[in-house]
Amino acid sequence: MKSFALSLILLLLQGNGIDAFVSPSPRTQYAVQSKFHYELSAKKGFSSTDDVSASDTKQRQAAIDALQDWAKNSGILRKDVDVASGEPIIGGGLGLLTSTNVEPNSVLLQVPTHLTFATSTSKLEKNPIVEDLFEDPKAYINAPWWAKLSIDLIVCKHVNSNRESPNGDKVDMTPWIESLPSTFYTPIRWNEAQLDALQYTPLTSMVKAQENLTKKIFDQLSKAVSPSSPLSKALTYDAFLWGCDCARSRAFSGAYGGSAFDPKPYAFTLLLVAAYVGAGLGSLEQASNGAGLVLCGSILKDFVFPKLFQSKKYIICPFIDMANHKGVGEDANVAFEYFADGFSVSTRSDVNLEKKQEVFITYGPRSNDALLQYYGFVEPGNAHDVYIMPPLREWDIDALEKACGRTFQPGRLQKLENAGLLGGTSLGKDDDDDNIEEGVANRGRGVVVTRAGGIDPAIITALRALVSTAEEWEAAGEAVGNFVTENSGGKENERIARLAAQKAIELELENKETTLEEDESTWSKRNILGLSEEECLALAFRIEKKKLLKETAFALSLK
Repeated sequence: MKSFALSLILLLLQGNGIDAFVSPSPRTQYAVQSKFHYELSAKKGFSSTDDVSASDTKQRQAAIDALQDWAKNSGILRKDVDVASGEPIIGGGLGLLTSTNVEPNSVLLQVPTHLTFATSTSKLEKNPIVEDLFEDPKAYINAPWWAKLSIDLIVCKHVNSNRESPNGDKVDMTPWIESLPSTFYTPIRWNEAQLDALQYTPLTSMVKAQENLTKKIFDQLSKAVSPSSPLSKALTYDAFLWGCDCARSRAFSGAYGGSAFDPKPYAFTLLLVAAYVGAGLGSLEQASNGAGLVLCGSILKDFVFPKLFQSKKYIICPFIDMANHKGVGEDANVAFEYFADGFSVSTRSDVNLEKKQEVFITYGPRSNDALLQYYGFVEPGNAHDVYIMPPLREWDIDALEKACGRTFQPGRLQKLENAGLLGGTSLGKDDDDDNIEEGVANRGRGVVVTRAGGIDPAIITALRALVSTAEEWEAAGEAVGNFVTENSGGKENERIARLAAQKAIELELENKETTLEEDESTWSKRNILGLSEEECLALAFRIEKKKLLKETAFALSLK
């Protein structure tokens, strides 16, 4: 009974602000999101420092110096790396540049947790400073992560720019806030003509869904703000959209894991255990049982429950957000430092960096759909790029039959329908708007083509069945599932199935308003033509998509 009482007291103490963080490893890796433009960016005039006036260069350097001074005074540790602009930074924008040679496993940056902006899907995490600005805090609490971070940034910019360190010192976040972009060129801001220039219905559909959801969340939040709140005037749609763009392009995410390591509750527990045993209230074994329950409580709260409910944390980390993205072969990783209570950028174990070399991070396998929609740039030769063709039910069967030299057998399409291989419709459903996420824009269950794997193997299976003769169908047991493996319908069936896939891709390219060659010619003259940021981005995007289709068609022709 005494042991139970001690356990109950310790657990209650823990539940009243004495929290602990127990990490499965001292460094938790995250998939990082970034804001920067890559080579096919629309940043005309930033590819060379010759295009930037001397006064602009001075102003930019002064802003960089102010940011680095702020970082130093705010407790951000920086070693062998600086914020830089112009060459050799990719696209001539801002990035992290080494100031000396850097060896593998070197920590370049450490940013204290109290300087970050964080939210999560866990109901355990609260933000009372922001919640108190709402008449109905539930609107903020239940908002998507990007909307909550948008509000947090607006509050920091217009209401209260101070952050409090663990020792009670105030840190003014204004220099970092002022380093954020004031203008974004993400497709949610584009007009109809600019979206049509993408020549890609799946992304256009996703952008419209994103816009609908963003406006819906903004209406809910603006109605929930107290009229007397200082947030009331600051929360305009333009400000909210700016905050959403900052959040989506600068945040990184990982599994929710409570807070960092805090020795105080464990020291207090040991003190109580010593007092409990020293006063003769019970045995050491009973006291140990109580302390064990406290540890179990921490593990349950910080790891078991978040894993069970699939909680996720989203963080904007000042200064680290200056690192640019590389889809494959990044130089450094972002990690949570368990004992230091902060976030770091460290070079990979297999990477040596030379002086004046840009430091790249990655934020995971993102297609150009996601990169353009949420970050405002296009990655050339993106290894993770994807093209969503119309679903098989919308393919031109007559054209495929002509290309294959075969008339497809009656009833085969119904067999594919029964097997769920004809897909949905190109546009998808409007009721999907609330569930959009960064990723592949495949709301209509279309045919997926990837740079890494080519056309979806399930579609090749469907085509083997579709093009099969009566004899091939019978030999395969008259079942679509028996066409899964290569040559399962015979060598000639395999050749015809791949020919059908190749023809479908060629038809997709023929339906475009411009050819790849025409687009590449326009790209080479973009500065002469005076193309806008949006026009350049749309052009870069469709060039990459057409390259992906051509590569896939060529690969199919070789087999």
